[in-house]
Amino acid sequence: MVTFQLERTAPLPLDEAWRRLTEWPRHAMVVPLTRVIVVTPSPTRPGTVFVARSGIGPLAFDDRMEVTLWRPPTETLPGLCRLEKRGRIVRGWAEIEVLPGPGGRTRVVWREELRVRPLPAFLDPVLGAAARSVFGRALNQLLRRP
Repeated sequence: MVTFQLERTAPLPLDEAWRRLTEWPRHAMVVPLTRVIVVTPSPTRPGTVFVARSGIGPLAFDDRMEVTLWRPPTETLPGLCRLEKRGRIVRGWAEIEVLPGPGGRTRVVWREELRVRPLPAFLDPVLGAAARSVFGRALNQLLRRP
C-alpha cells in the first residue's frame, strides 16, 4: 500500500479549479493511455461511478471509482471529493480538496492511498514514486487546461 499527498496552488477561482479537477473525462486527456467512462448519469454526487481504463491490449486494466463524498466549494467551506477505488487490480481511495490559497489563488490538496494487486509490498517504493509522478503531472495539466 502506498499513501501520498500532492499540493499545488493555481491562479484560479475555487469553483473553476473544482470543475477542472472533477470533470472525470478530462483526466483521460492528461493521463497517457487512459480513457474515462462515467457509468452513472450526471450530475456528479455520492454514488457516481466512473472507470478509468489504462494500458494497451492485454496489459490494460480498469480503475473503477465511486464518489463517496461530494462537497463542492462554497463561500464558507472548501470543496472536498472522496473517491473509493474498487477495481479488481486497483484499490484504495483518493481525496481532492480545493481551498483558498495565498494571494487569491486556489490551493489544491490531492491525497491518495493506492494498492495495486498483485504487486508485492517490496515494490511499494517504486509504485509510490511512479504514482506521485503520474498524478503530479496530471494534476498540473488539469489545473492549466481550461
